[in-house]
Amino acid sequence: MADPKGFLTHERETAKTRPVEERVQDWNEVYQPGSLLPIISKQASRCMDCGIPFCHNGCPLGNLIPEWNDYAYRGDWTEASERLHATNNFPEFTGRLCPAPCEAACVLGINQQPVTIKNVEVSIIDKAWDNGDVTPQPPERLSGKTVAVIGSGPAGLAAAQQLTRAGHTVAVYERADRIGGLLRYGIPEFKMEKRHINRRIEQMRAEGTKFRTEVEIGRDIDAAKLRKRYDAVVIAAGATTSRDLPVPGRELKGIHFAMEYLPLANKVQEGDLTVAPITAEGKHVVVIGGGDTGADCVGTAHRQGAASVTQLEIMPRPGEERNAVTQPWPTFPMLYKVTSAHEEGGERVYSVSTTHFEGDEDGNVKALHLIEVEFKDGKLEQKPGTERVIPADLVTLAMGFTGTDQQNGLVEQFGLELDARGNVGRDADFATNVPGVFVAGDAGRGQSLIVWAIAEGRSAARGVDRFLTGASALPAPIKPTDRALAV
Repeated sequence: MADPKGFLTHERETAKTRPVEERVQDWNEVYQPGSLLPIISKQASRCMDCGIPFCHNGCPLGNLIPEWNDYAYRGDWTEASERLHATNNFPEFTGRLCPAPCEAACVLGINQQPVTIKNVEVSIIDKAWDNGDVTPQPPERLSGKTVAVIGSGPAGLAAAQQLTRAGHTVAVYERADRIGGLLRYGIPEFKMEKRHINRRIEQMRAEGTKFRTEVEIGRDIDAAKLRKRYDAVVIAAGATTSRDLPVPGRELKGIHFAMEYLPLANKVQEGDLTVAPITAEGKHVVVIGGGDTGADCVGTAHRQGAASVTQLEIMPRPGEERNAVTQPWPTFPMLYKVTSAHEEGGERVYSVSTTHFEGDEDGNVKALHLIEVEFKDGKLEQKPGTERVIPADLVTLAMGFTGTDQQNGLVEQFGLELDARGNVGRDADFATNVPGVFVAGDAGRGQSLIVWAIAEGRSAARGVDRFLTGASALPAPIKPTDRALAV
């Protein structure tokens, strides 16, 4: 145990962010560089080293949190990194992007503020990179088996790294021009600078993983032909079909899916574009959807110089504290969250629904009509007399995703069976109905968190390894049927 009295003598303290007026002028990460390390030993000491650490259950990766908290407290960064990497291929991603269900399950959180697990995690991995503790781990021998991984998001990368280290020859196919999936083009630079992805890709290349960009399976390469070329295939193409809003005026110019808007801003940061073709500069921006993707749109609009930013959410505003009856510990509670993007300004409106969009004479959106809604007898009903109009020159739809892409031919060409929710079906080994074809991440689970994606990639890799060799020593932290802790 780090410090038996740590949780009694130290209050929770998190990473400091840069001043709003400074950070909205650039696209760098919002946190003050170096602000964590001076406080992280005390924060790690708050870990109670519980007899039954529920943080293990809150995290689908099964991260060994009390162990690396202890090492961080003692300043043994090398051992802390070893424990961290034992369960997580990419802790610098999760330490920046995960909403931390582990903290919601922290035993200390029953009657105090939980341990800053996420901050300790990112401190360990950043220190590991600085110290040179993150090195390539090429396999001792090759199996002679080949694997194609379709998609280079966190699930695909995790599966690829595990299978490469097991000795298989792995090629990752990505339809975009750079590796990373939504990590690359869906996550803004101010949440995670892309240098973190780049150095992981170089590590994987040094281990032997091959990467093929600008190749879309189903369009550029027939899926059935790809299956014949490789001994096994892992589909990790994500759930990229955005949920639409079929209301009058949807066809107006200036209304875009979030995943049409956000990648262009990232393209500017990559140096591919001087100015984003879709920009919020000088415009009244409306973001429909109250989740993390919506917050990403809000922060991007601020940096592009929007005249105003309004975020709409159809659900009521969540409470600021856990409801012990409806969201008991150790489940992940839905709480009112103020992200760094929300700190930067804009208005958040809850319990409203869009009725229609209004356009100008040139077919551009100029206003959004909404109405207040409420739940009655379990149904969402409009409240008469609450209609109003807000200006809208740019509208982004950030209402989530409905499943994997079925338009590019991948599903049809492989002959894959889908489940009732439109996800690719799989068995206990993450295998689809097509022999030798496996699925991991959102393509099989549906829209989920980054920790679930990495856990899926690691688990699917074990299924592939068993298929290719008859046995596997690779870890499998979850089963396809596993779900987050819930009431």
